Amino acid sequence: MQATIKRDKLFLASCIALIFTSLTFTLRASLEEVWGTEFSINKEQLGFIFGPAFWGFTLAMVFGGPLADVIGMKRLVALAFIGHIAGAVIYLVAKDPTMLFIGTLFIGIGNGMVEAACNPLVVTLYPDKKTTMLNRFHVWFPGGNVIGGLLAYFILSQFHLNWKMLLVPLFVCAVIYGIMFWSLKFPVTERVSKGISTGKMFSSCLKPLFLIMLACMFLTAATELGTMTWIVALIKGQNVSGILVLVVVFGVMALGRFYAGAVVHRLNPNGMLIFSSLFACIGLFLLSNASGAFAAFGAALVFAIGVCFFWPTMLGFVSEYMPETGALGLSLMGGAGMFSTALILPVMGGWLEKFKAEAVAKGLDPAAAEAYAGSNTFLKVAIMPAILLVVFILIYVLRRKAYADHKAQQHTAA
Repeated sequence: MQATIKRDKLFLASCIALIFTSLTFTLRASLEEVWGTEFSINKEQLGFIFGPAFWGFTLAMVFGGPLADVIGMKRLVALAFIGHIAGAVIYLVAKDPTMLFIGTLFIGIGNGMVEAACNPLVVTLYPDKKTTMLNRFHVWFPGGNVIGGLLAYFILSQFHLNWKMLLVPLFVCAVIYGIMFWSLKFPVTERVSKGISTGKMFSSCLKPLFLIMLACMFLTAATELGTMTWIVALIKGQNVSGILVLVVVFGVMALGRFYAGAVVHRLNPNGMLIFSSLFACIGLFLLSNASGAFAAFGAALVFAIGVCFFWPTMLGFVSEYMPETGALGLSLMGGAGMFSTALILPVMGGWLEKFKAEAVAKGLDPAAAEAYAGSNTFLKVAIMPAILLVVFILIYVLRRKAYADHKAQQHTAA
């Protein structure tokens, strides 16, 4: 790496760009009820409006990943900046659901470009501790959501200000990371620096293990981001502030990712994914049975421990065990995660509406109907980490067996 590359400043600017991404997530989660009332739209329709944040992200990552090697990561960051500013401005002047949809699409594309550029950037900057630093970089997704959640709590719930005040920190973040990145020199990607050909990168992304991890990314992301997007509505019947529960969950996730190095050392990426799947499944089951504020916060804590390492460790697994997949592999993983979230959001919104209608038909009062709908939706989502637990254990067993067979062949040859 050239001496002119300022590694720590590039990492800091990446973190600020990710904070923008996380603030948009909290903004949508906290405005679910506000937008529903102001623009006269139901939860399923909101799911479709939220969708472009994820499939727009997917398109940006899938196309941005290969471009990281061709046009450079700095140009991808510039595209992210344009998408972020455009989306925030459209939100600011939005008059109808269509404008919300378009604004969400621009922000989704910007968020995707951040991940398409910054994930391979972090891997390139820290080749000796990829999973640890990817987790530390992704601290600022939950960390930024803690900031955004507290801002939403005070702006909306305490001071009852206009929801557009939540756009101010978005503009501030965009300006800061834009100025920082503009002044810094970027390295070439790890794949380019190692001389791995483009053909090798594409063929590596067709290997069975990578395709399995790609499928798993659909489930890990849907478990984490689908639940987090709808969590305010999911626990509405528990007589507890959904925004504060969101803040607690994101706070735990931020701490876990910051100290992920010690966990990686003990468990390795595969072990971390087994651990995450188990706790996510237990957390969702507890959330489905929670009754009251104390139980809701406790169950959310277990869930947060579960989903804490999912996203960065999935990327770390691919980067460490399949480095030849390069920026394309990281982008396909991130794109799969966001695309799955786009798919699950309207589905979860539909589940909520369906179970709430069932509860009302049974004669339950509004609070009890909300609790019934949330409980049954949590149980449906819990199926996904249960499947992941089985898959990650099988991958662990098969990788151990392959390693043992390899060592035995080496011993025989010697």
